[in-house]
Parts: sequence; C-alpha cells; structure tokens
Amino acid sequence: MTMRPNEGSAPEAGGSPASPTTETAAETAARVGPGAFLTLHYRISLADSGEDVVSTFGGNPATLQLGIGQMAEPLEDCLIGLGEGTLQQFDLPCEAAFGPRNPELVQTVSRAMLEQNSPTDTQYEPGDLVDFPAPDGGRFAGVLKRIDDTQAVFDFNHPLAGRPIRFEVRILSVL
Repeated sequence: MTMRPNEGSAPEAGGSPASPTTETAAETAARVGPGAFLTLHYRISLADSGEDVVSTFGGNPATLQLGIGQMAEPLEDCLIGLGEGTLQQFDLPCEAAFGPRNPELVQTVSRAMLEQNSPTDTQYEPGDLVDFPAPDGGRFAGVLKRIDDTQAVFDFNHPLAGRPIRFEVRILSVL
C-alpha cells in the first residue's frame, strides 16, 4: 500500500495510529549543524531602513562551510538547526550581530607610516578600505575617514557595528 502524507487510519482511542504514517519533508530534511556544508541564499539588510547590504537572492547562491570564518559567527549561529528548504528571517540588535561601535577602534596613524605600508604612489580618499599588516603576520582593514599631510584617521570597526540588522536565509542544501 502506498501512503501519502495525511493519509492513513485515525488513531485508535488511547493508542497510536492503526497504520504507519509517512514523515513530512520538513521532518526528514537535512539540518544545519556545526561544520555543515551549505548552499543558501542570504540577505543582510539594515533593520531600520530595510536597505540591502548584501544579497544573493536573484543571483547565484552562496556555498560555505560553517565554523571556518566564511560567515560571521553570530549569523552562523542563526543557521544551526534549520532544515533544507527553510526560509527564515532574523532581526538582530547590534549586540547580537556585529557588536556595538568601539570608539577605541578609530585610530590615527601618521602619513609616513601609511606611505611606508602602501604601494608607491598610492592615492587615498576618505571611504577607502585600506589593508594593514598585523604584528602576528595577519592582515586587518580599516576605512579611511580623514587624511591630511601629516596623518590619517581610520575606523577599524566592522562597517555594520552599532547597526541592527535583518538576516534572511533560504537553505537550499545541507551536507
């Protein structure tokens, strides 16, 4: 006998159904867990204005592995437990998304230091994202806010720090 969802015998009084029922697709869908490989569409928008910051909807989906830094950890945390086919939206206050703005991450550097760490004849304008070497050999980036003949002011906060966001996802596949 072939069973379709919602078919089958009614439960007997005080007992279980007289015949088995099939599980729904949502019950059998693969679920996102730590380290999962995902294909998904996602959108990050500003919660106050609705302005999209990034969106894969309408284009190619993203493929990533959780836990290796391809997506911000607070956003990854939203995905845990979601099943294939899920469309979900999360409204995150700044503290739960990219954190509050930290005024200590606005730093002034000398123009000489900036030029020493830049390719020859590089021209900078406010709004430029500039990459710097870290003492441990890594790299970090800051947004140039102001520049003059002697110094430059950079903001090393995440661009979405201090902003509540809306995170929307559609899970296409989970491995």
